[in-house]
This record gives sequence, C-alpha cells and structure tokens, in this order.
Amino acid sequence: MTVLLMTPPMTQLNTPYPATAYLTGFLRSRGYDAVQRDPAIELFLEMMTAPALDIIRQHVEDNFESFEDDELPDAIYTFLAEFDRYRLAVEPVIRFLQSKDPSLALRIISRRFLPEGPAFDIIEQMEAVSGDVLKTAFGTLGVQDQAKYLATLFINDLSSVITQGVDPYFEVSRYGERLAAANPSFDNLYDTLMGEPSFSSEILEQLVEQYLEETQPSVVALTVPFPGNMLGALRIAQTCKAINPELPIVMGGGFVNTELRALKDPRIFEFVDFICLDDGERPFMTLLEFFDGQREIDELVRTYFLAEDEQGEPYVHLNQNTELHDIPQTDVGAPIYDGLPLTEYLSLCEMLNPMHRIWSDGRWNKLTIAHGCYWRKCSFCDVSLDYIDRYDAAGADILVDRIEELIAETGQTGFHFVDEAAPPKALFALANRLIERGVVISWWGNIRFEKTFTPERCQLLADSGCIAVSGGLEVASDRLLKLMKKGVSVEQVARVTKGFSEAGVLVHAYLMYGFPTQTEQESVDALEMVRQMMQEGCFQSAFWHRFAATVHSPIGLNPEEYGITLAERPDILFAENDVDFTDPTGTDHDMLGEGLRKALYNYMHGIGFDQPMSFWFERPVARTTMKKDLIAKAIHHILAID
Repeated sequence: MTVLLMTPPMTQLNTPYPATAYLTGFLRSRGYDAVQRDPAIELFLEMMTAPALDIIRQHVEDNFESFEDDELPDAIYTFLAEFDRYRLAVEPVIRFLQSKDPSLALRIISRRFLPEGPAFDIIEQMEAVSGDVLKTAFGTLGVQDQAKYLATLFINDLSSVITQGVDPYFEVSRYGERLAAANPSFDNLYDTLMGEPSFSSEILEQLVEQYLEETQPSVVALTVPFPGNMLGALRIAQTCKAINPELPIVMGGGFVNTELRALKDPRIFEFVDFICLDDGERPFMTLLEFFDGQREIDELVRTYFLAEDEQGEPYVHLNQNTELHDIPQTDVGAPIYDGLPLTEYLSLCEMLNPMHRIWSDGRWNKLTIAHGCYWRKCSFCDVSLDYIDRYDAAGADILVDRIEELIAETGQTGFHFVDEAAPPKALFALANRLIERGVVISWWGNIRFEKTFTPERCQLLADSGCIAVSGGLEVASDRLLKLMKKGVSVEQVARVTKGFSEAGVLVHAYLMYGFPTQTEQESVDALEMVRQMMQEGCFQSAFWHRFAATVHSPIGLNPEEYGITLAERPDILFAENDVDFTDPTGTDHDMLGEGLRKALYNYMHGIGFDQPMSFWFERPVARTTMKKDLIAKAIHHILAID
C-alpha cells in the first residue's frame, strides 16, 4: 500500500509546510510506504516561466481588450507595457531567489534590469519620508539582501497580474481563501469546481497527473492547513477521481480541524472519501488498517464519511471511537522531507525589517516541542479544540535526536519550532541539551512573554541558537489583558522582550485591536505603548490583527461574560469559525485599525516615532493618557534589580 501525501496551493514559498513531512516520517516508522509531493511550490514555479508569461499575457489581453490604457489596473498596465522585460527577467529572478545564481544581484540592484510595477511604489513613499531607504537598510555591501528585496517586489507585481488579470482566486499565500473561510455554505466552492478550470487549475491538474503516474498510490492524502488551501485540495481530489474513481482520497489539516466541525453537506464527498479531524496520525493509521481489511468502518477515529440512513438517504457521519488514544509525541517520530523539492523553494524579503522577513526568507526545518498549549486560558483562543487543549511534550533528548536526524537528511541547520506557545521549561531543557551535545543550529518559535524568561535565561536560549521569538502583546492594555486571561502585563512584556533583545534575539509582537469593550482611548494608549516599546528596542517587528470572535473560544462560547452579543448564525452546512457580534461600546475599530497599521508600518522601518498619535488617524482621536517614560522606567527598574 503506497500513500501519496500532498499540500495543495498555496502556502509558503520559502519552505515546505510540515504536515506531510510529519506524516511521512510517522507512517514510515510504522512500516508504511509513504511518499510526498508539494504541488503548491511546483504550481508557482510553473507559472513563473517565460512560456507561462506568454499564456498569461494572452489571457490578460483577452480579458482587458475593451479597456483603454488609463482604465487598466497599474499592475496590468506595467505588465503589458514592459512585457519583454518581464519575460526576460522572470526565470533568472526565480533562480536568484532559489540561491542558484547569486551574481545576478548586481544587475538587480542597478534598478535597470527589472521592470518596476506598483509594488515598487513603496520605496518612493518611504524615501519621501526618510531619504535613501535602501542604503539605510542594506548599506553599501548588502548586495544580496537588497537584490532579494527588489526581486520580491518583482514577484509581487507578477502575482498581482495573475490575480487581477487571469485567475481571481490566485494569491501567493491565500489561494481561493474567500471561497472557504467561515463560509456556512459549500455552494460557492462547489460551483467553482463544477465550472471551467482556471489557468492555475489546469497546471495543477497536469502536476497531479504526473504525481499519480510517478508514485502509483493506493491512497491519496491531502492536508488543508488554511482556508486558502481548500480550493486547491478539492481540485486535486477532482483530478484524482477523474483518473481513477476508485482511488481513496483522505483529507485533514488545520482548516478542517477548526472550521469543519459541523460539516453536513454531502456534496464534498463527491471529491473526497474520508475527512479526518485533529492530529492525523491515529485517524489516518486507522483508515489504512480499514483499507487493508484489518478494521471495520465503525472503528475509524474522528473521521467523516458518507453513510446512508434507514431510508437510503446519504448523510455525513462522524465516527469518533474514543477508545483509541492519540499517538504520544514521544512516538510520532521525526519528520522526513524526502520527496519534497528542497532546492526549489524561494527565499524572499518582503519587508525592510530583519525580524519580519524570517517568515518568508530561508528554508526552515519544522519541529514541535510540545503538542497543544501549556497555558490554555486565553479567552480569544480555540482552547476547546484538541490542537490547543491536549498538552503533550516530548523530552529534550528526543528532540535533539530528531534535530540531528533532520540536519543529516536536509543539510539545513535552521529550525522553526511551530508550537502554539513553546513551554519555557522544555525550552530551557532543550537549550541546555543542545549546548551539552554540541549541536549547532539556528532556531526560532512562538512563546508567551512570561516573567520566567529572565535576562539570564534569554541569554541561555540565545547561546543555544535562538535567533528570534514571537509572542502576544495583544491589546497592550492591562485591563483588557486581564479580561482575556492572557496572564501577562504590558510592563512585564516590555521587560521580557527587552531581555531577549539585549541577548541579541529578534522579537516580534502579535497585536490585537477591536477586542470586546475596547474603547478608542485604550486603542490610542495601546499604540503609545507599542511606540515606546519599539523605540526602546524591546521588539523589532509586530502586526495588528483585528479581533474575531470564534465559535470554539471562551468568548464565542460565553459572549455575555465579555459584554457582547453574537449575531444569529445561519444553518451551518460547511465551514464555521468567525462569528459576527455586537459590542455596545460602539468604538470605530475600522478607522482606528487603519491608523494603527500605518503607524506600526512606519515604526518597523524606524520612522515616525516623534509624530503625535493623532498624525496616524483620519480624524481626531483621544489624546494618549500614557506617560512618555512608562516603558523606559519599567525596563530600567528591572535592569537595576538584576
């Protein structure tokens, strides 16, 4: 029995999404013949060739033939006007971003080789404020990084051309997302799948045909980590069924685990045969045993399939089988990347910020220190779901063994620990073991900014190879942090993040606005807190997220405790996650959000720290009530004690 695992488009371009590598390693450790492919990166690379641009131009000209030049979107106009330069540059740029042709950097930074579409406008906008931003960011010798930044803008322009002129569902990291995300109905996805395939879908079908011919699988398994992967997953399943209607198709992944927990529409089973929830090892192994005649269908674990009622009508059945436990972290084995095109991924530089770029730059081996979250209290989080609620850690020696296995396989010493929040004790144990065993790696991951991360322990993590951490400052308001049960204060976050920065570790802060009962005053004060922390060097990068109430969080389950009223929900047949709500506070979060993002973008480029808060907003807002030296005093107080 050969199992073919695939990640549908689109995820990251710089490194494989780890789900298939995790399952490949686990299945092989249990004696199964598992192979994997990444159609996400291969689809993108097929579209970034000179012959593909010829086809894209033809589609664009057909779709915009009735438009005058001044009516064309900027990206489309530049693409058509500069087509010969795009065609000439596209393949060399891809090779450069794959680190296969570093000498091209000198031509790229000349600003005469690449056509410059609207994505490049950001350079001119920043230069209007702070002078030569490229020289400031990269100096005179940062040739490779500067070229990588310009090449990334070039790729962004081409991606905009495809989205605006050829395939409206194509996005580099969110392919077809709006068709699936929290959509209670399967209608839009189904209609799209029944319609004419798009340009990208046709390429995807050709790739799938090639994979099936190469591997001759007995089973196909698809991971759907995000809403944007669902359309691609179903296109792959559709293609597999057209080639071999008897081939079993299994689906799982983060999007399924979060949003398809109330699935009722039987039409999805026209494409797939089984859908698994939560950690995939046990459900998938049980399915393979069922395919092999070793189990009955009613022994499947957390698996949807199509059944018939007493009248012979089809319905969606979820078989739970709680008698079988999940595979503990000590037994899941090390990920295996065999079968994935590790030399083909692109290292991108999407922003002139050293921390922010880590998500898109470099190829990272992915590992999990512990399953679930050790805290499990935040009111905005899906703490009722297995991926958060079930905490299970592997020991430090097991982790270092897996790290060494991955280095031996991939030749890469960069690691991204993908925990919801890496447990401090396990991190410290891992750091000590890495140092004791002389294992040299560079690693980063997500943490909670707890006081246990003292300056000494931050330095220990840095000595073990920690280059960056991310964590939630969220609303940057002590009242709201207490309401959301975050377990930290603003001043504590300032001290912890400063400790990491002093140890040479880059820090990214997740920020949130629009939390229930949050006022305009609290939003403005939060921005002032962020301004002070970034100016003091506590963290280098951050991102504002608009709060969303989810059905699986404490807020979604008990909205009255947070002063809001949930909107009446439609009958859920497909996806369910975000839910609209009414907050009687009446704050204009849309207006505030624009100003918060604008200010933060400038702060991340070292610009605008001296501007008053009102500068960033479209209309007058409340004056901040925060003292200008609040964060400085908090930091210096703890340093004096230390």
